[in-house]
Amino acid sequence: MAKVMLREQEGKIFFYFAKKDMEETIESLQFDEQSNWGGEVELSNGEIWWIKPGIKKLPKEEICKKIKNSN
Repeated sequence: MAKVMLREQEGKIFFYFAKKDMEETIESLQFDEQSNWGGEVELSNGEIWWIKPGIKKLPKEEICKKIKNSN
């Protein structure tokens, strides 16, 4: 599990993992509705992470879990 910062700018959602100084954009979301946002997300580097689905309210800190490393 990792604490990440999620923020939105110019229509893109940024995923920042401070411990590794890694910032990527979210390319796809399992759930992409205002009231149910998150689930499995694919980052621009190819990694897949899990964000607990909930109300989309950005920016926020979130505890996420890496599911798959990049290829």
